[in-house]
Amino acid sequence: MTEEIEIEYKNLITEKEYESIHKFFRAYHWKETHQKNYYFETRQFDLKKHHAALRIREKNNQFQLTLKKPNPDGDGLLEVHASLTPAEAHSWMNGIIIPKPEIESYLTVIGINSKNLQYGGRLETKRLECNYQQTIVVLDTSCYNGQTDYELELEAATRLQGEQVFTSILNILQIPRRKTANKIARFYKTLSS
Repeated sequence: MTEEIEIEYKNLITEKEYESIHKFFRAYHWKETHQKNYYFETRQFDLKKHHAALRIREKNNQFQLTLKKPNPDGDGLLEVHASLTPAEAHSWMNGIIIPKPEIESYLTVIGINSKNLQYGGRLETKRLECNYQQTIVVLDTSCYNGQTDYELELEAATRLQGEQVFTSILNILQIPRRKTANKIARFYKTLSS
């Protein structure tokens, strides 16, 4: 099990804005990855009610179960990770939940029985990352439920640093700041529309 604090900024962007950001950072080394997120929730959206989310991420043939929840000690989100074998990941997606103690303990605290979790579906992302002013700039192209969206993310060590760098990028490229839900919320919204 590993835990980490995630402080990130997000902004949905157009395809044209995506291209302008990509061009702006052309002197930086873009690292490209492909990942698949498999989402889980209860029928009553109990995780969402507790501002939490649960996913399995597949990247480079590795599977990681991640619970995101509010950070009890300050800014950002606390992410709790547990490794899964491919067989365990496929069991989860087929409705056979194999509890992981580090995740199970939090679910118990908020009154969720892991047996009530249901597989919601998959979101695939082509991700580009580069280092910039002691932050990580991320460009995502995500496909899910017949939709494609583009997103600028920025990961920072502190809220102040992240806010300054993120705002600077948006201002330089004249991209409006947009209220942006996280990927899991965007994914589930397409199921209910």
